[in-house]
Amino acid sequence: MKKLENKVAVVTGASKGIGAGIAKSLAAAGASVVVNYSSSKAGADKVVDEIVAAGGKAIAVQGSVSSKADVTRLFDETAKAFGPTDILVNNAGVYEFGQIEQITEEHFHNQFDTNVLGLLLATQGAVASFNPNGGSIINIGSVVSNITPAGSAVYSATKGAVDAITHVLAKELGSKNIRVNSINPGMVETEGTHTAGFIGSDFHHEAVKTTPLGRIGQPEDIALIAVFLASEDSRWLTNETLLAGGGVR
Repeated sequence: MKKLENKVAVVTGASKGIGAGIAKSLAAAGASVVVNYSSSKAGADKVVDEIVAAGGKAIAVQGSVSSKADVTRLFDETAKAFGPTDILVNNAGVYEFGQIEQITEEHFHNQFDTNVLGLLLATQGAVASFNPNGGSIINIGSVVSNITPAGSAVYSATKGAVDAITHVLAKELGSKNIRVNSINPGMVETEGTHTAGFIGSDFHHEAVKTTPLGRIGQPEDIALIAVFLASEDSRWLTNETLLAGGGVR
């Protein structure tokens, strides 16, 4: 029997990158997966098609995590398709670097609305929809909350907030047998890091040079940890922030 057999997982921001990798790995471990996306329907449908082709179960549901109405619909659709939720992966996130002189209200709200408010709303929706036996919430943070690179004041602040929320909600939800942990990746090769120009840049080369394992991450590196945190293998883990950056800290 697969370790996530008969489990239902919702992965936000799962149309590409780390989220897509996590969705596919959870499905491969036996979970029925809801692939949430904000704008990339083609990407989400591709992830679903790959899961189904491999013998898994998945649907795609559009919705912005920063919208309460969209989050409500996300979990309504999950319940209709698969039943109560067992696993939530709060992966949806955006990043935009800029020096202090470049920070604007739009720059601030764009990142905080998705990375922080979105995580809270999705968690709120999941808690109301969880299996009565409890479940697992996995927040995707970032090593930037530890290494705080120049030019990342707002982004690092959002990920620092994710760390704090993880610790608070682990204490708040433990009595309901809901575990809350965070995976904080280092630099990962995704469509987003390619589009942003990070791959092949000086930033990329410096990241490799300062990573003890000598490379940047791949989505599967993060996905394998998510499967562990979603499964009974980690049943005694909550309130943990796992740095997943090849040794960067």
